[in-house]
Amino acid sequence: MITTVKRSPLEILEVYRERVNSYLENYLSSIAPDKSYQSELNNIMKYSALAGGKRFRPILTYTVANLYGIDMQKVDTRACAIELIHIYSLIHDDLPAMDDDDIRHNQPSSHKVYGEAQAILAGDGLQALAFEVISSADLIDSVTKVKLLNLLSLSAFKMAEGQSIDLSVVSKEVDIELLNNLHKKKTGSLLNCSVMFGAILNPNISKKDLSILDSFSNHIGLAYQVQDDVLDVTTSDEVLGKRQNSDSVKNKPSYPSILGLDESVKKYEGLYQEALDEISFLSIDEKPLKDLTVKLMKRSF
Repeated sequence: MITTVKRSPLEILEVYRERVNSYLENYLSSIAPDKSYQSELNNIMKYSALAGGKRFRPILTYTVANLYGIDMQKVDTRACAIELIHIYSLIHDDLPAMDDDDIRHNQPSSHKVYGEAQAILAGDGLQALAFEVISSADLIDSVTKVKLLNLLSLSAFKMAEGQSIDLSVVSKEVDIELLNNLHKKKTGSLLNCSVMFGAILNPNISKKDLSILDSFSNHIGLAYQVQDDVLDVTTSDEVLGKRQNSDSVKNKPSYPSILGLDESVKKYEGLYQEALDEISFLSIDEKPLKDLTVKLMKRSF
């Protein structure tokens, strides 16, 4: 039976957020630690996974899936997998060897509480569980599971590739093409995966719709990062949930440092508008996805 959510846009977002939060907590609680070795791994994973966050990526997955009438119970595992990959990447990004951030979601980063070694293992564990939660899902057929796992693994690799490029250009001058490529991989790849995860469970989705959603996700993925770079300059620590001006302090190239602040704002606004224009050609009612994109532009979700 298809579950249809009929609420206001804000209520729908909260339903999706609560849904993935509940699934994450229940799933991680079901991974029982080996008490004979007094492993802390489960607690460390929960510390980061349940610390909050907008859950925008799984919300994207739920939103797209709901456009095509997919049962939300089938979407839960995919939404959970997306967020597990995202959380693992944040834990590793915060490490001193990476972005060296001490604060995440207005609380000490995982490595500041549990140490670097345990934080690395927690990230490794979350990444592994992202694949387990899909492979063990009861409501998804084997062929679709392979498609999902392939898409997720490629996305995770591109994220790592983007992070590698990011580390290699610290204190260096880069052009806009390299910066775009870096962030299409590091940030955009998982956003693309989030959108496509919401679509590919529908066996009747057209190639045209898949192509539109793929392009849409690439535009919002880059827009999201450009906007993040702007917010890093213009927003307080409390609102960001992490240190302000972190890119500048670490001599990392950013869109404001290359384009300037005003041009960076124009760039992300233009990318969001292109994304909005694209989805108007979908074969179904795109309004919920447009509403979410507008909220993303305003960071009001």
